[in-house]
Amino acid sequence: MAETATRPSSMIQTIYGDFVRRLGGWISIADLIALMAQLDVDSSSVRSATSRLKKAGTLVQERGKGIGIGYRLAPAMEPIFDEGDRRIFDSLEPAALADGWVVAVFSVPESERAQRHQLRARLTWLGFGNAAPGVWLAPARLLPDARSTLERDGLSPYVHLFTSAYAGFAELRAAVADWWDFPAIEAQYAEFTDTYELLAGDLRREPAPGPVEAFREYVPLLTEWRRLPYLDPGLPTELLPADWNAVAARKLFVELHGLLAEPALRHVEQQTGQSRTS
Repeated sequence: MAETATRPSSMIQTIYGDFVRRLGGWISIADLIALMAQLDVDSSSVRSATSRLKKAGTLVQERGKGIGIGYRLAPAMEPIFDEGDRRIFDSLEPAALADGWVVAVFSVPESERAQRHQLRARLTWLGFGNAAPGVWLAPARLLPDARSTLERDGLSPYVHLFTSAYAGFAELRAAVADWWDFPAIEAQYAEFTDTYELLAGDLRREPAPGPVEAFREYVPLLTEWRRLPYLDPGLPTELLPADWNAVAARKLFVELHGLLAEPALRHVEQQTGQSRTS
């Protein structure tokens, strides 16, 4: 398995997001422990992580029919995971410059500084760049996710959202390099590529991986990757450095996803005795 410092709670969320949701939405704690053991995570760490996820409102405990206690995603988490799927799998291509921008403008009273901090953190997480104090922007295709996230987090009363086109005066490519931290984003892509390009090379030379091997490789891979579309909003190619390393990283992810995702899902089906619902 490729080296990774992925936390158990993050891998559990990956298992729910990419597998369990497609197998009826529920998994017994015994099956979850067995799956996590194949990722070299011990049972006490799994129980601690599920307890934290339950407390955070991510998972809800539920007794299965004759097969003991398990967990399913909390209903409120379903739209969040749907948004995550769009960011991870549907936004691999850069945004089109002609589509314009979504602009978020906010002003938070000094007496509500906690909301100001939360707004900045949430906009950063969504992939917005900071153009000026209280002014954030991102490719226009992020508008639906921005709207739903800010409403869900109770932050919409503080924000005005606009769609716009850039009309001057600074050269836009230079301005964008100030609004986003390109070196930090590239460092994350480089780390991903360095971690997984050897795995890709091995898989190209060897027979197709079996379900267990695919699962062991795919869960850490997807867990690491799913952070990156939130750091990088998929800016238009015209505005990026010529050697932007996201292109190679995305190509690598797509290749590994194509090789590993299906057999990994088959393994979870076999482990749990459940069949996919779609």
